Amino acid sequence: MRPQDILIPVPAGLCCKPGGFHIDPVRPVERAVITHGHSDHARAGHGAVLATRETLDIMRLRYGENFAGTTQAIGYGEKIQLGDVTVKFHPAGHVLGSAQIAVSCKDICIVASGDYKDARDPTCAPFEVVPCDVFITEATFGLPVFRHGDAADEIDKLLASVALFPERAHLVGAYSLGKAQRVIALIREAGYDAPIYLHGAMEKITRYYESRGVPLGELRPVKGVKKAELAGTITLAPPSATSDIWTRRFPDPVTAFASGWMRVRARARQRGVELPLVISDHADWDGLTATIAATGAGEVWVTHGQEDALVHWCQTSGLAARPLDLVGYGDEEESEALPEDAEA
Repeated sequence: MRPQDILIPVPAGLCCKPGGFHIDPVRPVERAVITHGHSDHARAGHGAVLATRETLDIMRLRYGENFAGTTQAIGYGEKIQLGDVTVKFHPAGHVLGSAQIAVSCKDICIVASGDYKDARDPTCAPFEVVPCDVFITEATFGLPVFRHGDAADEIDKLLASVALFPERAHLVGAYSLGKAQRVIALIREAGYDAPIYLHGAMEKITRYYESRGVPLGELRPVKGVKKAELAGTITLAPPSATSDIWTRRFPDPVTAFASGWMRVRARARQRGVELPLVISDHADWDGLTATIAATGAGEVWVTHGQEDALVHWCQTSGLAARPLDLVGYGDEEESEALPEDAEA
């Protein structure tokens, strides 16, 4: 048996024919195995969904109770037999509940990473290296220019700005699942204990993180707070809100954006970001290459992102590598739109 007999790209996503399921399918399928709750990976309308409890809960929060025909929760390290293959979930370190999916058949093990990072994150289980024969890696930041650095240093920049401009409000654009909660937790670790304000679109998922034991300190909805009272405060909002008419409710706001893309100055200027914060929930170039090497995989499939550079690095390192042509996966930080009914 060859790896491509176990997993193969099809229009709906990554298909496991001997197991009768798809991983992170982009259209409704009979049986879906989901790596994490971001909307480009976790869609509604599948017949059956297998995922971690947290991912299922997040899908329920986003899509409603009937987002799938049936659901089944699986824990990290737990094995399940699907058809002719064994499936095992391992922490991906991306967001709460995120998982790498190890698919084993006969003597071949393929690990589909989903999205992952090897950097420390106080809000989710740390990334685990899974030895395998074939590693399917994302490549969102798969260029040598992307080296994210220490997120704590970026938080220090934010807090220094808050101290420097006590008359201004600081608005931090951050994706509402994972990034926002990580930024809040890092702000708390840096010693900031004042209330942090939330845009309405942030509240449900942030409160869910707290219900799963992630301490985030005092959080308040920004809706209804008087403009003058927001001087010297920090508010977390979806990226789309920070360039919206919504910002007029704040006194002389400093606009920040927490993203790996803030390494590219032109992107920050293009978005009108005054305070770029290089904080990413994806592995950077060094994280991608170190992870690939650590898995011991002899073959690497590269997907959604900068595939060519990473494929070239693998090949020059003596590994078999190819881009995996999967469509429908974007960068959630770039694509998140503000829900119509999300008031702040």
